[in-house]
Amino acid sequence: MSTSTSSAAMLLRRLRRLSWGSTAVQLFILTVVTFGLLAPLACHRLLHSYFYLRNWHLNQMSQEFLQQSLKEGEAALHYFEELPSANGSVPIVWQATPRPWLVITIITVDRQPGFHYVLQVVSQFHRLLQQCGPQCEGHQLFLCNVERSVSHFDAKLLSKYVPVANRYEGTEDDYGDDPSTNSFEKEKQDYVYCLESSLQTYNPDYVLMVEDDAVPEEQIFPVLEHLLRARFSEPHLQDALYLKLYHPERLQNYINPEPMRILEWVGVGMLLGPLLTWIYMRFASRPGFSWPVMLFFSLYSMGLVELVGRHYFLELRRLSPSLYSVVPASQCCTPAMLFPAPAARRTLTYLSQVYCHKGFGKDMALYSLLRAKGERAYVVEPNLVKHIGLFSSLRYNFHPSLL
Repeated sequence: MSTSTSSAAMLLRRLRRLSWGSTAVQLFILTVVTFGLLAPLACHRLLHSYFYLRNWHLNQMSQEFLQQSLKEGEAALHYFEELPSANGSVPIVWQATPRPWLVITIITVDRQPGFHYVLQVVSQFHRLLQQCGPQCEGHQLFLCNVERSVSHFDAKLLSKYVPVANRYEGTEDDYGDDPSTNSFEKEKQDYVYCLESSLQTYNPDYVLMVEDDAVPEEQIFPVLEHLLRARFSEPHLQDALYLKLYHPERLQNYINPEPMRILEWVGVGMLLGPLLTWIYMRFASRPGFSWPVMLFFSLYSMGLVELVGRHYFLELRRLSPSLYSVVPASQCCTPAMLFPAPAARRTLTYLSQVYCHKGFGKDMALYSLLRAKGERAYVVEPNLVKHIGLFSSLRYNFHPSLL
C-alpha cells in the first residue's frame, strides 16, 4: 500500500511539473499549432509544399495557369506584330560584336497552337537585353528551328527579327522511313545540330541552349555575368561541362538523393536553432541557455523548411547575384543549359557516341557522360528560367497539369 501511494505521489509531482508554464508543454503546443494548424492553413495552396491540397486545388490551378499562358502568348504575338523588323529603324536583333561573348540559342518546334511559347521566350529575352543595355552588347539571340514541317508560324514570324537556323529547310523528310530514329533520339540530334550551328555561326565564348518553353527570369543576365566572370574562375568550377539554369521545383526538397542538400539542411538547423532558442528564452524569461531547447528548435526549423518547401526559401537568394548557389548537377532536365565553348565541342563528341530512347533522353545521356568521361557539371539555384510548357514535344498530353 505504501509503495503504491509513493508511486502515485511521484506521478503527481511529475504532472505538476508539466504545467502550462513548463518548457516541454510550451514546445509541444508550439509544434502542434505550427505543423497542425498554422502551416497547413498558410501553405495549402503552395504547389511545391507538403501541405499542398492537391485534390482541392490542382485542377483549378492548372486551368488558371493555361489561361494565363494563353494571354501571355497573345501578348507576345502582339509584341512582335507591333515591332519593326530587323530591316526597319529599330531592329530586335541585339547585334553583338563580331565574336559574341554569349550566344542565346532558342530551340523550337511547332507545338500547341495558341500558346506561342517561343514568342514568349524570345520577347522576354529581348526585353531583358534592352534593360541590360551596354553590359549585354556581347550577347546574341539565335533561333534554331528543328520543326520538320513548314507550318511553324512563330518561327517564320521570328525570322524577321532574329537570325534563324532551319535544320530541315530544303531537305527531304525521311524521318518516318527510319524506324531506328525515335523521338528521343531525334530530340538529341536536334540538340546537337543547334549547339553545333551556334558554334560554327558565331564562335562565342559561351552558348546558352534554351528550349522554347523556358522563359528567362528577370535576374538572368546579372546573375550570369557574376557567375561566369567571378565564380567560375574558382578552381573547382573551371572546365565544367555545363551549367544548368533550371531544376524542377518538385525535385528541390531536402529529402532527395542530393548529398549537398543534406549539408545545407543541417546548416539551416544550425543557423535557425540558436536564433529561435535565444528568442524563446528571452520571451519566456528562462535563465541561461538550454542545449535541449536548441536541439528542439534546430529540428523544428529543419522540419518547417522541408514541409513548407525548400523551393520557396530558395527565392530569398534572388536578393543579390552573389547569393545564388552553384551545386553539383543531377540528371533532370534541360530547359536551359550553359556551355563554355570548349565544353560544348566536347559535348558534341560525347552525344554522337550515345543513342537515346524512351527512358534515356538527352538529359540522362548528358548526366551519364559525367562519370563515364570524368567530367563535372553544376546547377544554379534558384532557377534562372521558368518552365511554362505543359505540352511536351515528345509525348501527347491530353490532360496537362502543373504536377
